[in-house]
Amino acid sequence: MEIDDADALAQLEASTAEDLDRENFGVVRLDAGGRVVAYNAFESARAGLSSGRVIGRLFFTDVAPCMNNHLVGDRFREEPELDVALDYLLTLRMKPAPVRLRLLKSASATFTYILIMDRLRV
Repeated sequence: MEIDDADALAQLEASTAEDLDRENFGVVRLDAGGRVVAYNAFESARAGLSSGRVIGRLFFTDVAPCMNNHLVGDRFREEPELDVALDYLLTLRMKPAPVRLRLLKSASATFTYILIMDRLRV
């Protein structure tokens, strides 16, 4: 799958955690309450956080408080549908890293997703 696929949400919903681990960009799968239910190998290696350390934790407060703002976290809490791409600067636990985020949420989907790609690769 590519980060900008039109049917990315459907593909992600059909993917197992093992499928997500094969992606060459970061994938964070969240439940309706914002808890991490999948954190793929790419993102784990990049962020230096094992999936075991983040699964079950609140993403925006416990794992990535640098995304708990009006650009990312508030949108997941307030908007019923999302398919938005934006440039972003990650600043937690690492030197600032410019990335491209894609935020995906739908009332028809079980989970919500944050896709994270190094901006230089986009």
